[in-house]
Amino acid sequence: MEFLNSFWFIVYRSVSAVVVLFLISRLMGSRQISQLTFYDYIVGISIGSIAAMAVEEDIDLVNMAVSMLVFGGFAILLSFLTDKSIILRRGLTGKPSILIYNGKIIEHSLKKNKYDINDLLLNCREKGYFKTEEIAFAILESNGQISIMPKGENAPATLKDLNVPAKQSALEYNLIIDGKVLKKNLKCYGKDEQWLKKELKAQNVNKEEEVLLATGDDNDNLKVYLKGETLPHNDFFI
Repeated sequence: MEFLNSFWFIVYRSVSAVVVLFLISRLMGSRQISQLTFYDYIVGISIGSIAAMAVEEDIDLVNMAVSMLVFGGFAILLSFLTDKSIILRRGLTGKPSILIYNGKIIEHSLKKNKYDINDLLLNCREKGYFKTEEIAFAILESNGQISIMPKGENAPATLKDLNVPAKQSALEYNLIIDGKVLKKNLKCYGKDEQWLKKELKAQNVNKEEEVLLATGDDNDNLKVYLKGETLPHNDFFI
């Protein structure tokens, strides 16, 4: 009997927490899910943690509901304020960062956002871009997603719409990352370090340490992205 009482007690408290959590989520709107900013992320974790504590007997349900409402209400208030003020919007939700500008990888932006080359390449592949040379601009949005603008010749719906036969591209090989030569990749690519040094020299690159990323395509072309690339200015986004 004691087991059943405890069971239904937990069920009652859990259902109560879920109901309150659902109501708060509806009040906060779909932004909490679709446009997760840094603060939204913190609020979501906090409210979820409070709701999870509802099964504990020493936690009062009213206090739990009030805590969840305070977190949710504060998020709603900030959402309202950021809609009215550009300054608050920039401070609380952040602003986009340009990771690739005119085909150049901006190392400073990567470091600022705690991104590395592998993170960038992963996100580009997820967007359908397996060759970074096809990208004109890559922008890290304030919700953590990456938006990509391809170069003109790589924009969607080109060859197919023109009924022009298209050659299937092969995957690129990453040959240098963060100034380090990936020897296994270079061997699989069918080249050696002598070839790599020659190609780098042809592009006025004296040392591999100067290279942020170097990739080889299926036509034996080496694409090099240098360290230290900077943006013309920092005021692209308000």
